[in-house]
Parts: sequence; C-alpha cells; structure tokens
Amino acid sequence: MDILNKIIAQKRIELSQYMQVVSLDQLRTMFLNCRTAQHSLKNALSQSATPVIAEFKRKSPSKGFINESADVKDIIPGYARSGAAGISVLTDRQFFGGNIGDLKLARTLTDLPLLRKDFIIDEYQLYVAKAIGADVILLIAAALTVEQTLRLARKAKTLNLEVLLELHDEKELGHINEYVDIVGINNRNLKTFSVDIDASIRLADRLPADLMRISESGISQPETIVHLMDAGFRGFLIGECFMKAPDPEAELNDFILRVEELRKTNNRI
Repeated sequence: MDILNKIIAQKRIELSQYMQVVSLDQLRTMFLNCRTAQHSLKNALSQSATPVIAEFKRKSPSKGFINESADVKDIIPGYARSGAAGISVLTDRQFFGGNIGDLKLARTLTDLPLLRKDFIIDEYQLYVAKAIGADVILLIAAALTVEQTLRLARKAKTLNLEVLLELHDEKELGHINEYVDIVGINNRNLKTFSVDIDASIRLADRLPADLMRISESGISQPETIVHLMDAGFRGFLIGECFMKAPDPEAELNDFILRVEELRKTNNRI
C-alpha cells in the first residue's frame, strides 16, 4: 500500500471515531450558529506582488519531524508580519503532526485567509473546517473520484468555503469543475513523495486560462518563484523551507525580499 492509500485508510478510521462522538446532524446544527467571516485566499493571492501561502507543518510522512516543537502562537503571527498572502495549517495528526486545534487557534491570531490542509473525503470534514475557522479547503484529486470531487466542492460552496483542487498530472484534469476557485499543482507525488518542480510547468498550459493556479511543494529557491510566475502561477504554497529554519518568520521575510529583488532585477515588476 502506498503512502496516500495508507493516509486515506487512516482517515476513514478517524472519521468513524469522530462521528461516534459528534454526529453529522449535530455538526450541521452547529453550523447554523457559525458566523465566521470569510477571508478570500483567491483575492489575497490576486492582490499580492509575492503571493506566498506559508504553511504550518510539524512533520511529513517522508521526512518525519521537521519542527516537532513548533508553536502556532509563535509562527502564525510571524508569517503574517512577514508578508504571507495566506496561511496553510496541517490538521492531520498521525502523518503530519497537526490537529484541528492548531487551525482553530490560528484563526484567533490572524485575519489572513486560512487553508485547512488535510485529506478530505467526506462532507463531515467540510463542516469541521467551517467550525474551526477555515476559509479554504483542499480537495486532492488523487484521493477522490471525479464525482466525489464535484459533490464535495459543491457542498463546500454552500458553506461559504473556497475550494483549492490539487492535481498531480494531466490524468486528473477531469476533476476540475465549476465550484473550484483555485487549482494547485503539487510537485510532490503523493504515492512516492518524490518531488519534481517541472510538474507545475508541464500542466500549466493544460489548465483553463481563467482559473487561478498555484504551485505546491518542493519550492525552496526564490528563482523558482520567478520562473513559475512567468509560467502563469499566482500563488506558491511553501512549508518545509520555512518550518525547518531556526526562525520561520525571518526566513519567510528574507525569502519574499529575495523574490522581489529578483523580479526587479529581471524587470518583472
């Protein structure tokens, strides 16, 4: 069994356990009293000169702990001060060392758009995302059928959640539907966890021209950002590069400054 299938199998077990504690009907009732304001990631990326989505991630399945002692209270405000356009928070516990409490706390610390980064396979998780303060949810094409993607994306929109659809190759282009706000190209293969930055470039011309596109995973050099912006990408989800640094806030700040300098030097601004 590859890594992605292991994660999805575990997610089904967790969902069954959660539903025994709080039913879907109870979550729906809670949503009626949930009036959190939405912060649009799509708009934030459109308005940012250096549209980085900074990720809070303690570990990964392929590398283990990146920053085991990472504290939301320290890192999230630091990301905001350093110019992130949005923030991604891992809420998977077993494989990424996160939890829904991390995102719930992050919501109290920033007005930036928050992405719930998890492996969403059920409507239940959408209600949880809304309840804890997420603005955007991630749907991973490799983990869903075209029909499941459509159903979950449509439901997300009724909850006033933006939808980021993650693709890995051209075989998944059929997962794009009218409810998707942003398409992300993941440069990391979720079955092998190998990284290929050119995955974004190869798919760029296959995406609908009017759909915002972002590049995810394996980005660690400012030069890569400039290259991808030239290819039409309007956002960049970066986590490990910042989280493994002694000071993630300073690392992000320096990264953005270097991107801006490169773009000025190359007459991109």
